Amino acid sequence: MTPLTGISSMATKKVLAEMADAFLRSGGTSASIEAVGGVDAAKRVRAGERFDVVVLASTVIEKLAAEGHLVAGSRVDIVRSGVAVAVRAGAPRPEIGSESALKHAVRRARNLSYSTGPSGDYLVSLFDRWGIAGEIAGRIVVPPPGTPVGSLVADGTVELGFQQLSELLFLPGIDVLGPLPAPIQHLTTFSAGVGARSTRADEARALLAFFVSPATADIKRKNGMEPA
Repeated sequence: MTPLTGISSMATKKVLAEMADAFLRSGGTSASIEAVGGVDAAKRVRAGERFDVVVLASTVIEKLAAEGHLVAGSRVDIVRSGVAVAVRAGAPRPEIGSESALKHAVRRARNLSYSTGPSGDYLVSLFDRWGIAGEIAGRIVVPPPGTPVGSLVADGTVELGFQQLSELLFLPGIDVLGPLPAPIQHLTTFSAGVGARSTRADEARALLAFFVSPATADIKRKNGMEPA
């Protein structure tokens, strides 16, 4: 049978693929979920492209549902994901264990980069609150479309990178320093809904029900996320 189709942001690429495989092994329908930049994913849904499931940040899912692009009442919250910090493998490891230490590391970095979307928006507000936004503005490297921050860190383009832990965890060529300190950590909830143009809504609902079931908790934690 033709796989269910889906679209998601890059942050959930690996965890969704593993959960889809587990669903198939449990006797469910196969699913192919494309991972792209979150902004591009939302644009494609709004443009009318047909997907059985859509998985994006909860705020985006809310808007897509309100706009009629998702089946009413189909939303489920899947995972919560935090932001982490990385340097190139083998590079000096600045201290980031407290808010003041992280602020010091940011100010001292040759340059830095963060992903677009909810985590990037949060970091912009954090740097502004610290009063250093103007100071570091010229040292911020904006990742090209489709280029993960972690890859810029791995090739030495960027000294300090901020991205969802799930996107950094298994990337070669980098050292993950750790998550943002707990008092300033920012958790993004990734949610899902059934596409309004899906012709297989019942199968899509079954897939999403599996994604939020206890059977997937270990997969989520292995990928640096927590069940929502």
